[in-house]
Amino acid sequence: MPQALLAHEPVIRLGAFASVLIVMALWEALAPRRPQAIGRARRWPGNFGVVVIGTVLVRLVFPVTAVGTALLAESRGFGLLHAIRAPAWAAILAAVIALDLAIYLQHVLFHAVPVLWRFHRMHHADLEFDVTTGVRFHPIEMLLSMGIKLAVTAVLGAPPAAVPLFEVLLNVTSMFNHGNVRIPAWLERRLRWFVVTPEMHRVHHSIRREETDSNFGFNLPWWDRLFGTYRGAPQAGHAGMRIGLPIFRAREELRLDRLLTQPFRNDAAAPAPAQLPSEEGDRGH
Repeated sequence: MPQALLAHEPVIRLGAFASVLIVMALWEALAPRRPQAIGRARRWPGNFGVVVIGTVLVRLVFPVTAVGTALLAESRGFGLLHAIRAPAWAAILAAVIALDLAIYLQHVLFHAVPVLWRFHRMHHADLEFDVTTGVRFHPIEMLLSMGIKLAVTAVLGAPPAAVPLFEVLLNVTSMFNHGNVRIPAWLERRLRWFVVTPEMHRVHHSIRREETDSNFGFNLPWWDRLFGTYRGAPQAGHAGMRIGLPIFRAREELRLDRLLTQPFRNDAAAPAPAQLPSEEGDRGH
């Protein structure tokens, strides 16, 4: 099993990524939640470009994957779950839940610490909200995230089977909850008790600061409710809310080169926070 995990992990992740991307893109085309003023041809090349660069960079910088870290911890009996000798099924379940909590806390941290926010805000600067927003993360943020994931995996002593399971779930749910898709209201109200839905996560991409700093969950929705960061709906409604940040709103900012340099500059053309309308907040700078 360990050898199979190492050998097939990239294929499993790529297969899940491609399958969900195709399904979500078709769903968005057939049943969009919001009309989009900016077409896919302008946004998608940059969004896919950053994830390709980030993936290659992570592979070059880190000689071991999260699965490799889990295998190493298992071989040496290192980590909390190995110390308490939990049954295999319980250890896998506990590891998936703990890793999801770590991602939630990391997300809160990237909003709270200014230098980390500079890298994470590229994700929020997308002018529309769709499946590709779910993979649009700055390569340096991806490096930092991988370092955190390796550390958490080692400290937990996460079972090797739990790591690819969690990574596939996270990848799938991230694309799902960023989808510009319409879900019947009765079904969505029930789903959001078990998984972060697009209706729930779209609030997090509002231009209003108090809404940007809410609904941090990517996979499980419970952490936001538990830690008081849950917000049921945007103040302006899902049809009327503005997506993005007060800065980086020019369409040129959707180019790959502009995306990569966003953490190192501010949009000089944007009005100062005090000059922005009150509903837009001041989180851009």
